[in-house]
Amino acid sequence: MATMTLPKFTSRAMDLSGIAAAAKAPPVPPGASFVIDVDEQNFEAVMQLSTRHPVVVELYSPRANAQALSDDLIALANAAGGAYLLARVNVDAAGQIAQALGIQAVPTVIGVVAGQLAPLFQGTRSKAEAESVIGQLLQVAASNGLVGRAEPVAGGAGETDEADPRFAAADAALERGDFAAAVVEYDKILAQTPNDPEAKAGRAQVALLARSTGSDPAAVLAAAQAEPDSVDAQLAAADLEVLTGQPDQAFGRLIALIRTSAGPDRETVRVRLLELFEVVGAAEPAVLKARRDLMSALF
Repeated sequence: MATMTLPKFTSRAMDLSGIAAAAKAPPVPPGASFVIDVDEQNFEAVMQLSTRHPVVVELYSPRANAQALSDDLIALANAAGGAYLLARVNVDAAGQIAQALGIQAVPTVIGVVAGQLAPLFQGTRSKAEAESVIGQLLQVAASNGLVGRAEPVAGGAGETDEADPRFAAADAALERGDFAAAVVEYDKILAQTPNDPEAKAGRAQVALLARSTGSDPAAVLAAAQAEPDSVDAQLAAADLEVLTGQPDQAFGRLIALIRTSAGPDRETVRVRLLELFEVVGAAEPAVLKARRDLMSALF
């Protein structure tokens, strides 16, 4: 099976309510896993998760001599930090799943969005190729409003500390979908504790939600392509790329704009880039690289 075109789901304006919980959730703990082993017993339950966030299914066999691909897929899923869940099916132990999906050879990788299957590729691929195909799946999911975050499978899934009362007002605003009010509440916290990392990250996330609610992803990307020098168009496209798990593209877009802009426009882009660093996470490889690129662009 060659790489197949993703199905065209019905496009609609992006509904970001599904990631409101992610905006107030604690940061992903170091070493958290977004990879789950699937068999006949839990397959249906895992597929149901695709109504909340994308699921990527890897059908493999230890006999297929494709461990490098498996390692790459695991690394990509964990680096994505919950943008999707990787479900791994050993067809030697779960042959009924392979039969039900019509799998004729392994490895085979399939995407699942809202219960609909999207064949991605069969056979081995480089890590970069696999990342690109999965990125397309995330774009399809985002265009249909499916931008929830997967819960860590191990290492603390469901283990949360007692709620910090300082965030109660912001949490209440998020619960009612008032992202602008949540930004105001986070600003109050930061006025008291300017360097609070949790408050800074939470503020950046809810600000992204406030800016992006109701946007049409196709229109956003079309505007960015048509107006390469428009600061507003490029900022909106970068927001979308972060939301769809493509921080490298978002950061590259804004750093390129910093190189060609000056004055207030340049400062506006720089500040937005720093906000998006907070959304993605300071320790993420994409952020570390982008910080180096930003320094080069500025100096």
